Amino acid sequence: MKAFFSSSLLFIAAILIFSGCVDNNNTMKPPVAKKINKELTAHDHTRIDPYYWLNERENPEVISYLEAENAYTSAMLKHTAEFQTTLYDEIVGRIKQTDMSVPYKRNGYYYYSRYEEGKEYPVYCRKKGNLEADEEIMLNVNEMAEGYSYFQVGGISVSHNNKIIAYGVDTVSRRKYTIYFKDLESGELYDDAIQNTTGYAPWAADNKTVFYTRKDEMTLRADKIYKHVLGEEPEADPMIYHEEDETFGTGVSLSKSMEYLMIGSFSTLSTEYRFLNSSKPDGEFKVFQARQEKLEYFVSHYKNKFYIRTNLDAKNFRLMETPLVKTGMKYWKEVIPHREDVLLEDYDVFNKYLALQERINGLTEIRILSHNGKKDFYIEFKEQTYLVYLSTNLDFDTDLLRYGYTSMTIPNSVYDYNMKTGDAELLKRQEVVGGYDPDEYFAERLFATAPDGAKVPISLVYKKGIAKDGSNPTVLYGYGSYGSSMDPYFSSVRLSLLDRGFVYAIAHVRGGEEMGRWWYEDGKLLKKKNTFTDFISCAEFLIAEKFTSSEKIFAMGGSAGGLLVGAVVNMRPELFKGVIAAVPFVDVVTTMQDESIPLTTGEYDEWGNPNEKEYYEYMLSYSPYDNVEAKDYPAMLITTGLHDSQVQYWEPAKWVAKMRDMKTDDKLLVLWINMDYGHGGASGRFQRYKEVALEYAFMIDQAGK
Repeated sequence: MKAFFSSSLLFIAAILIFSGCVDNNNTMKPPVAKKINKELTAHDHTRIDPYYWLNERENPEVISYLEAENAYTSAMLKHTAEFQTTLYDEIVGRIKQTDMSVPYKRNGYYYYSRYEEGKEYPVYCRKKGNLEADEEIMLNVNEMAEGYSYFQVGGISVSHNNKIIAYGVDTVSRRKYTIYFKDLESGELYDDAIQNTTGYAPWAADNKTVFYTRKDEMTLRADKIYKHVLGEEPEADPMIYHEEDETFGTGVSLSKSMEYLMIGSFSTLSTEYRFLNSSKPDGEFKVFQARQEKLEYFVSHYKNKFYIRTNLDAKNFRLMETPLVKTGMKYWKEVIPHREDVLLEDYDVFNKYLALQERINGLTEIRILSHNGKKDFYIEFKEQTYLVYLSTNLDFDTDLLRYGYTSMTIPNSVYDYNMKTGDAELLKRQEVVGGYDPDEYFAERLFATAPDGAKVPISLVYKKGIAKDGSNPTVLYGYGSYGSSMDPYFSSVRLSLLDRGFVYAIAHVRGGEEMGRWWYEDGKLLKKKNTFTDFISCAEFLIAEKFTSSEKIFAMGGSAGGLLVGAVVNMRPELFKGVIAAVPFVDVVTTMQDESIPLTTGEYDEWGNPNEKEYYEYMLSYSPYDNVEAKDYPAMLITTGLHDSQVQYWEPAKWVAKMRDMKTDDKLLVLWINMDYGHGGASGRFQRYKEVALEYAFMIDQAGK
């Protein structure tokens, strides 16, 4: 960890080109970005952006400025460097070095991944027929990653005859993968290499044809599907489908049955599928059901029918079925009806049973139904707050359902559940090295009341015995976008906070889908501010209940969650001791007006289209960057990645520059830029925790612990 900081200090000399970095007492001063006013006009309204120039990624002066920010962060947190090393060692020390996933069976083989002691990357393996068979190593990512600062393998796909593996590799962290092919019998790589893809290439049944998705070079929108035959030049691959609507992305997949290839087109609120029998790769994909505004549906194949999970006349989704030859919605027959108080999230089909993953009152549940109608029940779980989910279930002809379970006190666990007998077998529980006793901790679910009366769930975990006297440092985490539910899960990493007296809380704010589809719709577009006021209400509740105080509570969020904490800190800066904003989406209006930026056009249904005045004005009213004011702010640590394809690095960089210029306090404001990584941070198993150690050290230091 010391090296992590000392290397950055080498940049101190470079930052002297920015005004006033070192004063006469050799005290480090923050970098000051120069101002070059840029006029941005829309709807007869002009904004002046003095830091717009920071989006010039190839400009050496921009790179120097980012390096100066890193040097400043290193200097200001130098007193925590040894503590960061302690935290990092603690966190990594709890992770089982030699570990293996629970194997799953597909097409005659058991597949799993494993980690070797001290190694950063997984080894992907399989065994033929049974788990006592000899291990076959398909990909050893540790060997593949040698010489790279970032290396990510994704989209692993094995041919139907089990002889060839296709996989994607990203070495830049921009989520632009090159697809490679490897002969699993000889170990030889094919010459074929397909660039600028999403990384996944499902196989046709002929074992020589794959389909893959390419991205637009500028926006990185996945917009074209191609067909490739092994041995042919990728440049000559025929395009099978082009998604021309800029608000949609596309992708191709293989059904669980391996009998159908599916092209899906997705926007925030609408989907469309095309399907092709995998034994006929030269055939034409047929539209399953033509897209309609606000119609979402998701398709899976089983025997002589397709199942469809859809919001057709069903806000919380329902399950339908239709014959293979009659796929339009007029043929759909209801299997599971819509329910106002139950969100249907997922399902798995078996020969005798149907397993449903549902969300009721904010918690996930698993429901089992037999096709003959004799069984219909829920698996029971005892904790106040937890997450249960359908795991990998690729066999149709079995009574065993595999599911996962975790809570804020119980490590992630994988079970095989016998749907016939009701018996559950624990296959694996995440091991916490050094010992862990869940009885030492307590998790609960409470509800805060929002200004409009909505009850907002909060999941909390803390060490038993804490005093509710307002003295406990507390992390309040939130996200609240895209209908993504932030479920209560176990984290061994989090123990480094809990064991130092912290309370960790997740605010299940609107914009997520914890309480059903309406919870999402109440936190998007022209109702987005509910997300922010929900979070504020959760913070006020924790303070009122004396879990913590405004001098001890930290707001934390990443990506769209960074937007959340950025908006909240403008609205109620006095409520928080500190803020952690990771890869934050904070320059909402400018980004949503720039259609050349990845994700922009596909986000209109989430945030609104600023080309329409109503949405422009509403976004402008909460955009964190546009609403920075001359006032006191809490201490803040902001992180980003130079190669981030989701939220461009210049958003947090501009935000920090503007806050430095305008804020009236002398509290710490630091920006850390990963110069080698993107949105997800480091690719290695352990390296990512250096940034977590930085964040934790920042909060613990600010809390005076």
